[in-house]
Amino acid sequence: MMIPPSRSFLILLTLSVQMLTHMEASSSSKVEYLPGFQGPLPFELETGYVGLGETNDDDDMQVFYYFIKSENNPKKDPLMLWLSGGPGCSSISGLIIEMGPIKFEMKDNDESLPSLILRPESWTKLCNIIFVDLPFGTGFSYSKNNSAQRSDWKIVHHAHQFLRKWLIDHPEFISNEFYMGGDSYSGIPVPAIVQEIINGNEKGLQPLINLQRYLLGNPVTTFKEYNYRVSYAHGMGFISDELYASLKRNCKGDYVDVDSRNVFCLRDIESFKEELILNIFWILLVEMV
Repeated sequence: MMIPPSRSFLILLTLSVQMLTHMEASSSSKVEYLPGFQGPLPFELETGYVGLGETNDDDDMQVFYYFIKSENNPKKDPLMLWLSGGPGCSSISGLIIEMGPIKFEMKDNDESLPSLILRPESWTKLCNIIFVDLPFGTGFSYSKNNSAQRSDWKIVHHAHQFLRKWLIDHPEFISNEFYMGGDSYSGIPVPAIVQEIINGNEKGLQPLINLQRYLLGNPVTTFKEYNYRVSYAHGMGFISDELYASLKRNCKGDYVDVDSRNVFCLRDIESFKEELILNIFWILLVEMV
């Protein structure tokens, strides 16, 4: 059973508020219990803020994070910084829905909160993971000044700055192999974050980051890739041969930057949207609306 999107949002919000309780800017706290999970958490979960102002106590720009120690060997296992997509999706989605050590128990239930259970295939079995809320305005990260205005390059700069400050606060992880990861829209900033880390290391910024690799899941690379949804949908049998032929003839392969005067192409694209009910994250599921 799939939890409806509206309930999923409320559930994630409830969990986030629970993790945030008793938190103050530029601080961290260990979380031992979560609503919906029976008993104390069998892994180490830390939540906190890192200030990106001139001092860590400067609360004008505060980045919120969830950190889970490796359940294997935290001192030797890799450290990964994970950035969710959107832009603007809280990283708690990665923690709960994607690769963290807990997940929703998918079963029929009433209107009460669903149960949380352990995820046997969690990446934290072999890796320390920092799930970070960026850009500012995502999750519990916030800024009181205009220097945090959103842009891809701002995300890159803030993620790099966050990482070095986080490592200063957690020096026991400085020597661990480091991996940068993200999914969806993060396919755009993650490679640039890696380049900025390399540039910082070459400049001698401290602490040096033991960068090894980066990884991307279902990444956005260019908005032109939306053009390929039409041929993909036809190849998978989601749209008719007639509509596909008409789209190719009238749009000439460009389904994104369509000339407003090309009424035939616009009409076909509207038909395409009406005919294609597709969950882009898992095509076997009905589209979430």
